[in-house]
Amino acid sequence: MALESPVLEVLRVAGARAVTEPGWLARAETVHRALRPDLPADYAGTMQGIVADGGEIAVAVAEGEVVGVTVFRSYRNTSCGVFFYVDDLVTDPAARSRGVGKRLLDWLADEAKARGATRLRLDSGTHRVDAHRFYHREGMHIACFHFSRDLA
Repeated sequence: MALESPVLEVLRVAGARAVTEPGWLARAETVHRALRPDLPADYAGTMQGIVADGGEIAVAVAEGEVVGVTVFRSYRNTSCGVFFYVDDLVTDPAARSRGVGKRLLDWLADEAKARGATRLRLDSGTHRVDAHRFYHREGMHIACFHFSRDLA
């Protein structure tokens, strides 16, 4: 995609435990797999399950093409009250450094505020140095360590 400064629209694809825009979900798969190549072959079924469990999906669209995808959720917990968590935030590699990630992150921040959240949180793999630079540039900071134990 050879866009200098695309006109970006953010469209909600799924929320309220239902995929509302299956066509846009299908068009998001290639971009989403840039971050999550190991998603199961049944992308639509996998994402419908995530949505049924409370996940939501939005896409950034430029010139009729999906150039960014975000998967997020909002719930209450004991440490934050209203917890707004971003599972995935990915920009089409061909559209990086053109404002897509910033547009999605700003949209997510507005969505979080509208729901009463006081902070937006996400995890980023330790190897994703370019993503970390972006998050720092956008005013995010490292707030905690996320620990993990493989169970399989």
